[in-house]
Amino acid sequence: MSDGSAGHAARSRVRPYCETNGPAPLRTFLHTADGISIDSVYDPGRVVYDGPATPADHPVFVVAHGFTGDVDRPHVRRVVRVLGRYGAVVTFSFRGHGASGGRSTVGDREVLDLAAAVGWARSLGHTRVATVGFSMGGSVVLRHAALHRGAEGTDAVVSVSAPARWYYRGTAPMRRLHWLVTRPAGRLVGRYGFRTRIHHRDWDPVPLSPVEAVPRIAPTPLLVVHGDQDGYFPVDHPRMLAEAAAGHAELWLEPGMGHAEHAAADPLLTRIAEWTVTRLHETG
Repeated sequence: MSDGSAGHAARSRVRPYCETNGPAPLRTFLHTADGISIDSVYDPGRVVYDGPATPADHPVFVVAHGFTGDVDRPHVRRVVRVLGRYGAVVTFSFRGHGASGGRSTVGDREVLDLAAAVGWARSLGHTRVATVGFSMGGSVVLRHAALHRGAEGTDAVVSVSAPARWYYRGTAPMRRLHWLVTRPAGRLVGRYGFRTRIHHRDWDPVPLSPVEAVPRIAPTPLLVVHGDQDGYFPVDHPRMLAEAAAGHAELWLEPGMGHAEHAAADPLLTRIAEWTVTRLHETG
């Protein structure tokens, strides 16, 4: 949770600002606790305040992309454009993705990548931080919120299109993904076809699963979002997550929505941003 005072920010009035001009983004490589370099971008956002404002007045969204995504993908930049109307945005490429170092562990040590990004957001002066994750990133934000507090912790969590449990192979897309991750030929396809370098080792030990992480998140506000037409994870996954929260999480089952960033239309992203800003003000 945030260890800074957010009283002034809670009293500020924020409204979306849709023009594209403003401060330039900042790009750097962060270093995780286990020494991996993470390609990261800070966008100050396009928010109008009533009176002078500092980063402490702005909420910041830290966005965790899905498997085979990266910070430069068009669908990730679209998420930034929408969320940037409500606050600053930090995006980054998970290990093994894009220009980041290391190899993907498909949701395990990626928690350290997110912790580094959250810590960077706080070091830039933001006292109210929300994590927003999609698919694999959705599982990572849940596990991160359960495992990290203080300077690398979050003040609100949004998990979109996340699995509830590991090793799920009940849909054709997930069977293809398991082939990509577990077979040498699949990892070659991942490297050269998707710019994703995948670790060849199995998990040892098996990390805390998303559904096991959820009970540990309270009292941090939690929103679980899932499409009822998700081709990867059927709706029993978000329902399991919400049930594990024992009334603490809010669940949105979105009619007609498919999977993750590609399926999250701008109006849904806007509702997510508004929910997040409201919860950050309430907890500030």
